[in-house]
This record gives sequence, structure tokens and C-alpha cells, in this order.
Amino acid sequence: MIEVEKVIIVEGRSDYKKVKEIINEPLQILYTNGTISMDRLEALVDEHFLNDKEVYILVDADDPGHKLRNQLRQELPHAIHLYVDRSFREVETTPNHELASVLASANLKVHTDFLKGYGYHAGN
Repeated sequence: MIEVEKVIIVEGRSDYKKVKEIINEPLQILYTNGTISMDRLEALVDEHFLNDKEVYILVDADDPGHKLRNQLRQELPHAIHLYVDRSFREVETTPNHELASVLASANLKVHTDFLKGYGYHAGN
């Protein structure tokens, strides 16, 4: 079995589904179901060995998303934070090509069909 070294943390199941559709590399996607208690967050970190992995945080640009991002920042200071445009507010409502661009800008591999119109080449 291949050990997955990259993890993306999102808020909800719909965010999970959307990111999973766009990503084109083996990585783990975890969702928190919104805000999370510190005990549950610590358990999540331990269960998935998040301190030993490359972690990306992708949450909504709203108040609950900011609260979750701050919790994750405290527990996972090494995490890379990705941001959706505030005009879309939510990962779920961000257009696929916009979300693919955000993910690709963090050097995550995405299905290139989602990048059409951004000047990316099929080799990226």
C-alpha cells in the first residue's frame, strides 16, 4: 500500500467531493464537518499523523471558515493555507476552474481539463 504524504483538510463533505474530482494525484482529503473541538482536532492530527505530512488547509472564506482556519493554524503550524476568492465565499460554490487554479498554484496536480482558460499547458 502506498503511503500518502499529502493531506488536504476541508470543511464539509461537499467540499471533499469537489476537491476529489479536481485533484489528480494520490492524497488524502479530510473533512471536519465545520468547526471542530480542540480534543477532536488533536485526535485527527494523531490518527492521521498530520505532523509528519504535507498538509494543506482549504476552508470557506466566511466566519466559520476563518474560525476553523485559526484552529488548524494553531494545531498545524506547518500547514500550507489555500484560499478561495472571497467573492465565492465557499469551496463548494467556487467554480471548478478557479478551484483547480488555487490547487495547482500550490503545486498540487489537478486534472488539466479544469484549468482550461488559465493558460496552463497539458504537461502541468
